Amino acid sequence: MLVNIWGPKKSITYGGCVLQFFFALDLGATECLLLAVMAYDRYAAVCQPLHYTVIMHPELCQKMVLTSWLGGLGSALILCSLTMKLPRCGNREVDNFFCEMPALIKMAFVYSRVIEIVVFALGVVFLLVLLSLILISYGVITRAVMRIRSAGGWKKVLNTCGSHLTVVTLFYGTAIYIYMKPQDTSSQEQGKFFTLFYTVITPSLNPLIYILRNNDVKNAVKRTLTLEKCSA
Repeated sequence: MLVNIWGPKKSITYGGCVLQFFFALDLGATECLLLAVMAYDRYAAVCQPLHYTVIMHPELCQKMVLTSWLGGLGSALILCSLTMKLPRCGNREVDNFFCEMPALIKMAFVYSRVIEIVVFALGVVFLLVLLSLILISYGVITRAVMRIRSAGGWKKVLNTCGSHLTVVTLFYGTAIYIYMKPQDTSSQEQGKFFTLFYTVITPSLNPLIYILRNNDVKNAVKRTLTLEKCSA
């Protein structure tokens, strides 16, 4: 995708387009499930700290990770196979900067009610249902945090949940806009920006967001900022 964006040729082979489309769906759906799993992990860490090691035992963690990857793989296989079967009658121009489902469906010369139903159903499950579960987890966490009176406790909870909540907001906000909003001309043009956001910008920010939880990194950033102020 980055090669196509920066290179002189804005083209991709059919096989490359299929692979790009499949892996984008697979990894995107898997991330949806993993973010929900991480929300449950945050709930256990904050609301059940004394039983955390019992609740989040290695066997359960392995099952949740395996379920996330299999769920993402299954949804990607279904959507990819249905989308690529649509007749395009020689239309080869993808109205986006990479092979994404809304752009590929728009290329088709027939309307598919089946794909619309499947996309909506999977969107409800992977986006709305999982986001609801995440919000419920954070609702319970917020209720537990309200009982904490010490500043140290608040700081610890924020350090535990802040990075995950930031990623959830960035990822789900843009993904819901792309996949749950009716596809018309204006939304397609606006959708290109949001597609760029959740496929490039959000993944690029993820390492920075999560690494700031590390105390050594925080101290290094503070020292750097202090030195810059002193030199100024």
